[in-house]
Amino acid sequence: MDQTLIESGTDGGAALMPHPDVAPSSGGIAAGVLMCVMSMSCIQFGSALSSPIINAYGPAGATWLRLVFASAALAIIVRPKIMSYSRSQWIGVLALGTVSALMTTSFFSAIARIPLGLTVAIEFLGPLLVATLGFGLSRQLLWPVFAAIGVLLLAYDGEEWVGNWPGILFAIGAGAGWACYILLTKRVGNAFKGLEGLSMSLLVAAVVSTPFGFAAAAPHLTAFGLLEIAGLALLVPLLPYVLEMVALRRMPTSSFGILMSLEPAIGAFAGFVILSQPMTPSQMFGTALVVAASIGATIFATKS
Repeated sequence: MDQTLIESGTDGGAALMPHPDVAPSSGGIAAGVLMCVMSMSCIQFGSALSSPIINAYGPAGATWLRLVFASAALAIIVRPKIMSYSRSQWIGVLALGTVSALMTTSFFSAIARIPLGLTVAIEFLGPLLVATLGFGLSRQLLWPVFAAIGVLLLAYDGEEWVGNWPGILFAIGAGAGWACYILLTKRVGNAFKGLEGLSMSLLVAAVVSTPFGFAAAAPHLTAFGLLEIAGLALLVPLLPYVLEMVALRRMPTSSFGILMSLEPAIGAFAGFVILSQPMTPSQMFGTALVVAASIGATIFATKS
């Protein structure tokens, strides 16, 4: 898995700006592992907990509300210098913000239709393809093939196909968005200081999603609903970003990439615990195939 993939969060979650490799502290790796697990749990359980919000406001409305709260909170912390950026910086954040809005809407649209574990596994194919295509048309393309077989196993519960075409297409769209998101995150991370690029891209994403999200969410907003959404915005993406950023300072990026490969399995577990989405043994094996393919791509990349 290449550097850009290792340094980027998921779904909808946290985008990690490029960091150089640093020597991990002797006692810091265990803490880094714990932070990675906490980050992935925040992202996937946050996605599962978003189900009532999606049902109440629709995927576009839920996306807009989460982006509004997350972008406002980060802007207060970072205080980006909006009037000081160059044309190329603005192009970067406009592209990244637009992709972020579309990716999140697609992801929410998918989990509203198909199981969370299947959605995350399909979405994971996007960054996995980015990583393996970086090595050209070689045997590394076997990793996405293994992952695709895992997705097929996830989509069948032994009696019937659990997915539907709209949900699958939205998940594929989220995966394509994630692939673009990784490439754009690297560009934006190199163009801005600290978290300014992330803050500006979230602001752009909130604005881009407003025409669709406001109309869907505004008629149904309540005080309790706003409080609930504010909490979910902290759960994803702000807390995962902080956890991943600190974790990368405590452990090698190769180890970080292997740990983040567990995301589809955690997504499936979150779907089982929060949304009561059971899994058959073949579906569990499919999840394991997706995770193994990601780990294999990561290990190969570190040896190349």
